[in-house]
Amino acid sequence: MKIGIVGLPNVGKSTLFNALTNAGASAENYPFCTIDPNVGIVNVPDQRLETLNRMYRPEKKTPTTIEFVDIAGLVKGASRGEGLGNKFLSHIREVDAIAHVVRCFTDSNVTHVDGSIDPVRDIEIINMELMLADLATVEKRREKTRKAAKSGNREYLEELKILDIFAETLEKGDSLRKLEKDNKSLQLIKELSLLSVKPVIYIANVDETDIKTGSNELVEKVREYADNEGSEIVTISAKIEADIAGLDEVEAELFLEELGLEESGLDRVIKAGYRLLNLISFFTIGEDEVRAWTIRKGARAPEAAGKVHTDMQRGFIRAEVVSYDDLIKYGSIAEVREAGLLRLEGKDYIVNDGDICHFRFNV
Repeated sequence: MKIGIVGLPNVGKSTLFNALTNAGASAENYPFCTIDPNVGIVNVPDQRLETLNRMYRPEKKTPTTIEFVDIAGLVKGASRGEGLGNKFLSHIREVDAIAHVVRCFTDSNVTHVDGSIDPVRDIEIINMELMLADLATVEKRREKTRKAAKSGNREYLEELKILDIFAETLEKGDSLRKLEKDNKSLQLIKELSLLSVKPVIYIANVDETDIKTGSNELVEKVREYADNEGSEIVTISAKIEADIAGLDEVEAELFLEELGLEESGLDRVIKAGYRLLNLISFFTIGEDEVRAWTIRKGARAPEAAGKVHTDMQRGFIRAEVVSYDDLIKYGSIAEVREAGLLRLEGKDYIVNDGDICHFRFNV
């Protein structure tokens, strides 16, 4: 999973990225500090994997990962190339979801590109740039399809109808996220690499004094906007996340406890990303390795097997499946089998979150 971190300049994007990935991206107080996107690979925290690791004590423990891409600050006019906008927009096309960092803190020492703090205005500036970029893409394709449709070809006529709906939606100032989409629409969206359809997590960046409550007047405005759009919202303090990044695991837990927080901003962002993209985790276990894998909810057993190795998907025979909860309850695979809860599943089995799978295959 790849999540692009976007936002106006000086809202805390690079500070958050540094905290999440400990990658040391530049975080200076001026626009366009980040021009080429920084990329960081982050382990996905999962207590179930830690428990399995303690049970089996393998040679290796491998969590699943999430990729964060720090994309430089967009400005009004980006869709027309303002502020190196075309380059930045091309980076957004490559991500699965957008983490839109919004400034919900006041600090006279940190300048705002528009001179005042208004998170909803900031959100709408970037959303509008994404929609304008999409409209330009749709119009270009629509002109080409309109000419082809004059032949009466049913496929082109159907495509033109979909493109008309896309254009009408964007012209009204609505993102394509709000549209009902059939398979043909989804195929066209993917082909055109449209931006405003990508799922969004709004990350409300607050100062340290507001992180305990997780809210302030500015955050509530963002929350209302996100709720109306059907998007996720996570409240973080980039400064606190930066402090946590410099601590070891025990120190980080104590620090969070002192702040009255149950989990870090990283954990909340990842969970929101999983919900947005309908992702789940399954596990493989053995003496050599205990490992977590990420798949989309609804994936069948052969697809999950393919995550482990393409040969497993190609020569899939069956999956031996134990639920994580059953394993914890009974203490071992042997005891789960004795209880009659180890299942043999075929090609149509839909993998569940927390399944522990052993794939049988022949190539």
